[in-house]
Amino acid sequence: MITAVREVSVFGDAIAYFNEAAALLDLNPGMRRLLTKPSRQIIFSIPFQRDNGELEVFTGYRVQYNFARGPAKGGIRFHPGVTLDEVTALAFWMTWKCAVVDLPFGGGKGGVTCDPSTLSMGELERITRRYAAELVEVVGPDKDVPAPDVGTTPQIMAWFMDTYSMHVRQHTPGVVTGKPLEIGGSRGRVEATGRGVSLVALAQMKRMGIEPKGARVVVQGFGNVGSVAARMFADAGCTIIAVSDVTGAYHNDRGLDIAGATAYAQEHHSLDGYRGGERITNEALLELPCDVLVPAALEKQLNVGNAARVQAKLIVEGANGPTTPEADHIFSQRGISVIPDILANAGGVTVSYFEWAQDRSGYFWKESEVNERLGDVMHENFARVSELADRRGVSLRTAAYMVAIDRVVQSMNTRGVYA
Repeated sequence: MITAVREVSVFGDAIAYFNEAAALLDLNPGMRRLLTKPSRQIIFSIPFQRDNGELEVFTGYRVQYNFARGPAKGGIRFHPGVTLDEVTALAFWMTWKCAVVDLPFGGGKGGVTCDPSTLSMGELERITRRYAAELVEVVGPDKDVPAPDVGTTPQIMAWFMDTYSMHVRQHTPGVVTGKPLEIGGSRGRVEATGRGVSLVALAQMKRMGIEPKGARVVVQGFGNVGSVAARMFADAGCTIIAVSDVTGAYHNDRGLDIAGATAYAQEHHSLDGYRGGERITNEALLELPCDVLVPAALEKQLNVGNAARVQAKLIVEGANGPTTPEADHIFSQRGISVIPDILANAGGVTVSYFEWAQDRSGYFWKESEVNERLGDVMHENFARVSELADRRGVSLRTAAYMVAIDRVVQSMNTRGVYA
């Protein structure tokens, strides 16, 4: 059964969530057609020379889904599993993610089908610069603003920005976000997604009557999002009973030392060999009894094959698309609250927006200002979504999509259709 679920396209999952919310908004068929078609899909070859002189060709993608509220915004993913379907789904999600937190952006996403772990720094740089060069005409601060995603880093954003700037013959830091601080990055950007996850989780815990002190939290994925979220939960008084990365999961019912786990992962580049908890499988981690489960890894982790065994009271989606529609319906029937990805992990794109604004003004904020403004955005829009969910008797996911779709539709109706 799990295999069958994984065969469903990622974009198919995204459309399913959209359709549930759109039905409650009474959208006319024409508007639905506009909102379920990407504005632009770009596929191109990336030839490059390996360090040993061999020539290879990878495939690059950029999907710009919607421009109604502003330039496209979304990450660049370097991963062997990158496909047009996946990138289109992620660009679709970015459209709603930007709208649900009321940012002046549309949705975009890009990627290269490659395995960065097998590439040298020189090879990564050559691939990145060729990828950027192929997109010079269609990206820019007022067109499309990429950012880091799976397999990409601030250094890759620096190479992208430099390549674009060389082509247009002017320094253009606002073409990408997630850059190093030295060339126009924003303070607080690295921690922003994980911080946003914890902010909305704690807000929903308060609504559910779950006291942070002693609340049991499980975090799947211990990269940038999961490790930061775990630390924020711990700082709030929660007990983190399990974490995981690609090497496996680590469980301690009395609570893990998150500072120690983070230091270990940084030193060893993974949690492999970590002795602060009993090693278990990632599958077992998702089914541990807990108050809060944070899937912060890849798509489709919670599916029809395991949804009935999940024992969390609240699921907070740190990753994009970790829950399939079938699993989401099971959670709804079982009374398990889910804060959807488009809201839960929107902290990253929010501080990317702050970075873009700072680059364009040439004035940079203190980290405390960034964090305060992030808190304002996340709390204000979570309150809007949760109020609608209560008023209409729908899930937080459906309410989040309803808020986002309504904002995009209002923009499209106001602008009209150029034809």
